[in-house]
Amino acid sequence: MHSRNNSGDVAAPPSSQTSHTHRLGGLVGTGVVATLAATVATTLAAALATAAGVDFEIPDGGPTIPLAGFAVVTCFFSVVGVVIAVALLRWSTRPARRFGWTAVSLTAISLVPPFLSGADTTTVAALLGLHLVPATVMITVLTRSLRSRTDCRSARAPSVTRIPVRAGRRPPGWPVR
Repeated sequence: MHSRNNSGDVAAPPSSQTSHTHRLGGLVGTGVVATLAATVATTLAAALATAAGVDFEIPDGGPTIPLAGFAVVTCFFSVVGVVIAVALLRWSTRPARRFGWTAVSLTAISLVPPFLSGADTTTVAALLGLHLVPATVMITVLTRSLRSRTDCRSARAPSVTRIPVRAGRRPPGWPVR
């Protein structure tokens, strides 16, 4: 459907670039909100763990991880997750599935350092839980967002039936120019 402006010219339909930019921008917006939620949830969980007696000394008897440290690290790696999601939306045919596998794999890898930190058992257990809090938020939100954006993409894509044409021959019923 086209519209006419005052000069009588026909306006072109919106380009696919606009749709593409809108999908990426929407994913980034969703990722920023999820990053804020994950950061707040992780910082609150760390504050609750501290109030419950977890000392977060790395190694045991060493310096304590401050609450701001949890916020900064969570925010940084959540943004990394958003960048990965945007890249997969842009260049992958199955971005939601690939993001899910990538994010779960990276989360599993991130669970190794607490065991190597030399911290006491309660600190290690709390750190493991604090890795899973933002991972749960980010993976769930970004996977759903990727899924909805790729469903929209496939629903809007025109279905084209391609008819093989040999050089110089037209399929039966095609008009001659």
